[in-house]
Amino acid sequence: PGSERLSRMRRSIAEHMLRSLQVAAHCTSVTEVDMSAIEEERTRLGLSYLPFVARCAIDALQSHPALNATLEDESLTHHHDVNLGIAVSLSDDGLIVPVVHNAQQLSHQGLATRIGELAGRARAGGLTADEVRGGTFTITNPGGFGTLISTPIINQPQVAILDLEAVVKRPVVVSDANG
Repeated sequence: PGSERLSRMRRSIAEHMLRSLQVAAHCTSVTEVDMSAIEEERTRLGLSYLPFVARCAIDALQSHPALNATLEDESLTHHHDVNLGIAVSLSDDGLIVPVVHNAQQLSHQGLATRIGELAGRARAGGLTADEVRGGTFTITNPGGFGTLISTPIINQPQVAILDLEAVVKRPVVVSDANG
């Protein structure tokens, strides 16, 4: 009941996402991953899944540089450094994507620390312009809200985005050396 005027940030987000849908072909692929191999280490270090997924994404981007790229006008730029955007929910105020610059230089713990610092300052409204600029690839993490499948929108001018959904335990058939 009732309506409200969108905030400047919400309008800006909507315009950015609409532009992305207009200029980029979007395709969603869903893959299940067995996270049990990292569970013990994650628990031991007291970290969430995000820095482990981020580290794997960084390694994959360095092996597949076509995805660590930006497309502006008719110019495709492949980047050596991985400047990893991490989507941060600002609750009712919208979404912002702070950037972990030179993320390839950080360990799991370093990524967790840097992401935590940026997310905290994002929620407090304390990010600098440089901290939201220059991303070459983004990870969005709606799984923290319990979602199992989403269709993220590419953060332009980047060429791809990774969506981390909820990690759930379920019984599965596991193959061994005997099949």
